[in-house]
Amino acid sequence: ALPQSPQSLMSEIAEIYRSCKKKKDINWFTEWMCRPVAAVLVFVLRRTRVTPNQVSFLSFLIACAAGALFALKTGHSWLIAAALVNHISFIFDCADGMLARCKNIASHLGHLLDFLMDELKAMLIFGCVTIRMWRVTGDEHYLLIGLGFLFALATGLTLTSFMRRPEYSGQTPTKDGQPAVITKRGGPIGAVLTLLEHAARSVVHYPQYIWILAIVDRIDIYFWAYGAVNVLYIGRAGLAIAWRLGRFRS
Repeated sequence: ALPQSPQSLMSEIAEIYRSCKKKKDINWFTEWMCRPVAAVLVFVLRRTRVTPNQVSFLSFLIACAAGALFALKTGHSWLIAAALVNHISFIFDCADGMLARCKNIASHLGHLLDFLMDELKAMLIFGCVTIRMWRVTGDEHYLLIGLGFLFALATGLTLTSFMRRPEYSGQTPTKDGQPAVITKRGGPIGAVLTLLEHAARSVVHYPQYIWILAIVDRIDIYFWAYGAVNVLYIGRAGLAIAWRLGRFRS
């Protein structure tokens, strides 16, 4: 067979992007900056024996490399390198689901594995950044605060897993998992709450902004913002669960 022209290659990659990305993505950066690159990976892997689950595991291993750089190397250039490796891990994370949809083998179990890998990577990267903050500043308070934030993160992930259960949510899981949508509320107060939730999601859901903070050498902003949002989330989710399941019944 004759090799494809560059125009034909780009056209096929663009079609993979359009047909295999999520209908509603978690944020604009994921949809427009990461998934186009992930589409190239899917193009390369689509006719191989590589499975989406293997891509999920590879994404985790790449995140482990990023975590090691965050924790063990303290120079600014190493911080940028760690953020870059972390970003590559996220691109692979985007590719696993796209590859599943491309091969028409998407499953709820695959989505659960993807969510599990995301949970592990979130705790890993934050823990490694905590170690970096302590090593750079010499302030042991970062370790204590970081442990508290890690507990909040782990608790928040547990609450999310519970609230996504069909027994609680009343929604039947789909092959791609729950849609990344924030329900709009009515009135000015509802609009403010929706805006705040969008902002909070931008902080904690796949925080690609890490590479920007790495460039300006302010990874401490990620440490405080990510930790604080997780503390607020467990308060909100915990109250919602308590209100629904802990009320007196007549």
